[in-house]
Amino acid sequence: MLKVEDWAEIRRLHRAEGVPIREIARRLGVARNTVRAALASDRPPKYEREPRGSVVDPYEPRIRALLTEWPRMPGPVIAERIKWPYSMPPLRRRLAVIRPEYVGVDPVDRTVYEPGEIAQCDLWFPDTAIPVAAGQSRTKLPVLVITLGFSRFMTAVMIPSRQAGDILSGMWRLISQLRRVPKTLVWDRESAIGGTGRVSAPAAAFAGTLATRIRLAPRRDPEFKGMVERTNGFLETSFMPGRLFTSPADFNTQLDDWLAGANARTVRSVQGRPVDLLATDYLSMIPLPPVQPPTGLTNRVRLGRDYYVRVDTVDYSVDPRSIGRLVDVNASLDTVTVSCDGQAVAHHDRSWARHGLVTDPVHKDTAQRLRQAFTEERHRRQVSVRHHSDGHTVALRALPDYDALFGVDFTNLTTKASHQ
Repeated sequence: MLKVEDWAEIRRLHRAEGVPIREIARRLGVARNTVRAALASDRPPKYEREPRGSVVDPYEPRIRALLTEWPRMPGPVIAERIKWPYSMPPLRRRLAVIRPEYVGVDPVDRTVYEPGEIAQCDLWFPDTAIPVAAGQSRTKLPVLVITLGFSRFMTAVMIPSRQAGDILSGMWRLISQLRRVPKTLVWDRESAIGGTGRVSAPAAAFAGTLATRIRLAPRRDPEFKGMVERTNGFLETSFMPGRLFTSPADFNTQLDDWLAGANARTVRSVQGRPVDLLATDYLSMIPLPPVQPPTGLTNRVRLGRDYYVRVDTVDYSVDPRSIGRLVDVNASLDTVTVSCDGQAVAHHDRSWARHGLVTDPVHKDTAQRLRQAFTEERHRRQVSVRHHSDGHTVALRALPDYDALFGVDFTNLTTKASHQ
């Protein structure tokens, strides 16, 4: 095969210097027909090997028959059906070529987001141990992540659970930090937000108070909220490595510091820094509502004798003077408060532990005093006796003694009445 250098030299000698074909052939030691072919070709010579075929060729008709009926049949299953006797790489390469003919092509368009129009929301579960109590750590605590569509500005906060109240509390905290409300909040089918395919009642109340809407992504379509999915991956690869955390509060502190730098980097897709583009997003978003939306975990229960109420899996003490009465329990991301008839009867820092017990020493002392007073009162009733005016004890006698004293016989009332 003629080398590219010889091809170029042949064309230069003949066209630039006018050297005859015979002389060129003599100088380069090639045939005159080779020189003629080089002069007739406008492109450099390219070596192309003759295809030798593949071990997959005899099996291709059967592979295509299977793909016609089951386009997404996995490669190992196809190998089993056709009794493939070789290693898998040749079969995988052939499947990569012919499978698109049967499953079709699903192109993705570039989406342009208007300022303030949309924010994508998701939960990220970092696989790291976070200390939540003495001797207790938890892994895969949920982190609520929100990414604005236009500016790509990222916000995130770790929350105690996936319950609706905690997710909505996290959303309100992040939206409050933005000081404006995006017009649309995109969620996947998270059970507390839209697990049934419709926006849940707590989420709808939250969105209504903020005058925004929650849009649920189609099933099995992660590309629908690809921005926040990429943010999750960015957090996993750039924030987590090499970090240790002493508590959920420490996690959120480190995350806030990291996000400040991450939002100041240049994002290629928007050709700018999210922290700079946030101002444009801000102008087109909705103002915050005059009242706080309903968030947090709420419950109304009748306080039992043990004067504790349960939030998630942790029990919190309540003023025992409310025993037997209905109390209202409200838990935010940070605190747990209990009220009875509009009066606060408990206030605790929220515990993220599993099956924990949080006791206010004041409640414990009050319970001890009430228990002691109850015991004394019961003992007093048991030992109390009546006294005459002169001070001696009044004897307590059985009722039959009084019957005998007055000659009354209640067992034969009919006989006595007939004699009279």
